[in-house]
Amino acid sequence: MWHLIRPDAVSVWELDDVKKRLGRYFNIMQDTRLARYLIAKKTPLVGEIDEDSTMEKLWFLHESARGKFEPLLKKMDEFEGEAFKKLEELETPKVSFLDLKALIAERILESCHFCERRCEKNRREGEKGSCKVGWESYVSSAFLHYGEEAVLVPSGTIFFSGCTFKCVFCQNYSISQEWLTEEGKVIDGVKISPKQLASYARHLEKEGARNINYVGGDPTPNIHTIINSLRHLDSNITQLWNSNFYNSKEAMELLLDVIDFWLPDFKYGNDECAKKYSKVSMYFDVVSRNHKLAHDLGSGEMIIRHLVMPNHVECCTKPILEWVAENCPKALVNIMGQYRPEFIVARTKDYPEIKRRPSSKEMRKAQKTADDLGVLWEPVS
Repeated sequence: MWHLIRPDAVSVWELDDVKKRLGRYFNIMQDTRLARYLIAKKTPLVGEIDEDSTMEKLWFLHESARGKFEPLLKKMDEFEGEAFKKLEELETPKVSFLDLKALIAERILESCHFCERRCEKNRREGEKGSCKVGWESYVSSAFLHYGEEAVLVPSGTIFFSGCTFKCVFCQNYSISQEWLTEEGKVIDGVKISPKQLASYARHLEKEGARNINYVGGDPTPNIHTIINSLRHLDSNITQLWNSNFYNSKEAMELLLDVIDFWLPDFKYGNDECAKKYSKVSMYFDVVSRNHKLAHDLGSGEMIIRHLVMPNHVECCTKPILEWVAENCPKALVNIMGQYRPEFIVARTKDYPEIKRRPSSKEMRKAQKTADDLGVLWEPVS
């Protein structure tokens, strides 16, 4: 009886702005539209691949397949309630667009650049980069989440161990940064195969999940496992990417055609704050690029999460909201007041400027800035 726990998860869909901006997601829940990955499964390649195919050739075939995927997606949307039946009538290709994505993801592991750290470690051979994730993926937990934004509840969340960031205030540090000992012993996470991940997704759907929510830590190091899992899944359920959005452009190319809903963070309005608190470079260019790709070339259906930090409204909150208003006008924004000093911030005296909760004055200023810019935030904040 989840609607008794979160009645706003029902009432939110009475808002015209929400339904208009997230219409395809709503229709997937109603089974009048198909999840994108199902259509990628039916999209054939234009050309052949083998073990000797170069990455250059694979990316060329990927772009060619996208040229077939996009009109097929549009065609399936026109069938509405008959879409699943019409899709089943299509011939299943010997090698599909989704199969090609899985192959490219596995190749990327040989010189890993799923994120913009671009460690280029050969994870297939057991090398590990900054995320500490090797060839195998680990899941910390998977459950129906009732604390997400109203439109997402209940959300079938799958929390992966490992992260591409080193946030000094991380509230999930036990699965993002301290899930693995220096000796390589896993202390928070269970090894999972693509088939097992698909089984998790099916179970969550049967339990009532509105979406499959890949999160962490961060899901980015596990793109190969996630895409491969979709080859073993046949449920018409929204695929949701919940990430810090520090993905490489190549990773985004793999995700754009199979993710239905985007739930990215936009933490910092400048590179200096990102470097200081999350230990990453080129933050604003990378993350803004990925938001723009998801908004313009992906499904375009997204909730951007911005965590308001103490003493960072002017340097981070304001420039982020200004950028979103201009570049992602269809997006909803969750202006989050959940920041609290955790992890290294709580353990040391190194970050006194963020060693408190954001004040009510700072939250009101953030919300007023969004209102002044025409950013829709209230239904999801």
